[in-house]
Amino acid sequence: MTDRIEKLKHFLAATPNDCFLNHALALEYVKQGDEASARLHFELNHTNDPAYVATYYHLGKLLERVQDTERATAIYEQGMAQAKAAKDMHSYNELQAAYEDLVY
Repeated sequence: MTDRIEKLKHFLAATPNDCFLNHALALEYVKQGDEASARLHFELNHTNDPAYVATYYHLGKLLERVQDTERATAIYEQGMAQAKAAKDMHSYNELQAAYEDLVY
């Protein structure tokens, strides 16, 4: 797994704000249980490109795991708004389900 992380880091050196690469790297960190590094890369995507819808579900789930439910709720709400704006109903439904599981 560290091979994938090293390759992703290498690619990111050339394009540090690439949302796809940051997302992929964050998911690799999640697999390793490195929540802090994963959060850093998910947050980077959230800051650099709020319209990158894929970030919201995974960042929300990470925040739930670290017991930051207030922030997770806000992330799901923001993600639903972004997904709706992008007319991405699949992502909207996933985010809504995660939100409802957390809130209700």
